[in-house]
Amino acid sequence: MLKIKQDLLAALAAELDTLAPGAGTKAAFESPKVAAHGDYACTAAMQLAKPLKLNPRQLAETFCTSLRATPAFAQWVDALEIAGPGFINIRLKPAAKQEIVREVLNQGTTFGAQPARNERVLVEFVSANPTGPLHVGHGRQAALGDAICNLFATQGWSVHREFYYNDAGVQIQTLANSTQLRAKGFKPGDDCWPIDPANPASKAFYNGDYIQDIANDFLAGKTVKADDREFTASGDVDDLDSIRQFAVAYLRHEQDLDLKAFEVKFDHYYLESSLYTSGRVESAVAKLVAAGKTYEQDGALWLKSTDYGDDKDRVMKKGDGTFTYFVPDVAYHIAKWERGFTKVVNIQGMDHHGTIARVRAGLQAAGVGIPQGYPDYVLHTMVRVVRGGEEVKISKRAGSYVTLRDLIEWTSKDAVRFFLLSRKPDTEYTFDVDLAVQQNNDNPVFYVQYAHARICSVLTAWGGDVAALPKVDLSALDSPQAANLMLKLAQYPAMLTAAAEGEAPHDVTFYLRELASAYHSYYDAERILVDDEAVKLARLALVAATAQVLANGLAVLGVSAPRKM
Repeated sequence: MLKIKQDLLAALAAELDTLAPGAGTKAAFESPKVAAHGDYACTAAMQLAKPLKLNPRQLAETFCTSLRATPAFAQWVDALEIAGPGFINIRLKPAAKQEIVREVLNQGTTFGAQPARNERVLVEFVSANPTGPLHVGHGRQAALGDAICNLFATQGWSVHREFYYNDAGVQIQTLANSTQLRAKGFKPGDDCWPIDPANPASKAFYNGDYIQDIANDFLAGKTVKADDREFTASGDVDDLDSIRQFAVAYLRHEQDLDLKAFEVKFDHYYLESSLYTSGRVESAVAKLVAAGKTYEQDGALWLKSTDYGDDKDRVMKKGDGTFTYFVPDVAYHIAKWERGFTKVVNIQGMDHHGTIARVRAGLQAAGVGIPQGYPDYVLHTMVRVVRGGEEVKISKRAGSYVTLRDLIEWTSKDAVRFFLLSRKPDTEYTFDVDLAVQQNNDNPVFYVQYAHARICSVLTAWGGDVAALPKVDLSALDSPQAANLMLKLAQYPAMLTAAAEGEAPHDVTFYLRELASAYHSYYDAERILVDDEAVKLARLALVAATAQVLANGLAVLGVSAPRKM
């Protein structure tokens, strides 16, 4: 059907060029708002009527006559109907709709994917500093980032997954101090426990049990290995630098375990400290100064970010000689550009919204050829977790929040991924633990996975050769339910393309629920394993194609497609 659609579009383009040279580049089909109106809609007559100074409905009639005479429309179109002021509704022949089944079965796991485009995209996500376990917000980021990477891959991009984190600074020093005190036998609440300078009345940071775990392993002289580092503890409680390095490696290892449980992998871990040791921060600042985009005031160095749409100029270098936190971000993104990534997507929490304008301003001001709007940002809200009808806020391990591993252990990797991707990133989301473990149609991931498992059960009961199904006669697929299911299958490639362009994996979850619904309706309407061999094989081909598209879509989300449930 996709090949048929391309042939019909080519015929449409040729006829448009005949009416108005150059108009063929705008050849397009739309989906009718009402399914009963047809399979495709065309507004070309209405668009061309004014420049051609013709009545749009009369032009549509002329246009329909010429389209009916083309080989593609004659072979695959059942009817062309004019509606309203000049809409053209197109009804396909049953054979045209049935071809999608063959296309899916022949292409298998590659159905919906586009050819390689020789372009690279870097997606930065999770990027949690190694100061504690990954929380549910990191989980939403991990699900979003991985799914967006998978979407780009379906469109032919070469995808690079990157994790950026700070391995130094105040938070890491606080981690080291907290671990050292635990190693010396102190605990949260003791008078010597670290106090947050921003909130002197508070003694409640890094209080989780994981700090004691780090201290115990440090005292035991253990070696910890993460994906990007390895370190052996000295065991000396007065060796604060060793404690710091051990704690960072320990928590990076813990994060790796979280990500492994979530089945997320990264191509590269980028350290904020490397931006300083490599001279990239100083180099970025020098570029901004040389470009005349900075000035000194009140003992600080400022960026003229208002020149690039920011609401006010921003301090780059404070009076004490330290850089504000957006400066290394600018240096980091210059490095991304210099590494050849012309497209970059950052997945971050809503609290990073204020940094977007100043980072983009710094990149424009640096004058290194980076285009406006670089990089892209996908911002997400935090996640509320509800269990037993009550909000859960505390984790025994973390001390102050629910961890990603908690959520996976309470439900499953599949449920966490699907649920966290089921809403637009910038909308509030409540994760209902009880719903995520239910095995009924109210649970969206169960609903979709059950459709796949149900089909696999039918194919197993049949016991025939699935590889032979692409060649069967599909003419028996003539019911309204079968037609609806085939049209839903045909929407998959365009949905993938739109979801990738919009960096919107929630579109995939919506589509899969609709496809599962179409399948369940079909299954309820027609028996598949009937006595008539030709009818049985045609129906088996349709459901096998449906299972393939369900599996393909679930794979984009990083969710399994079980054969049994």
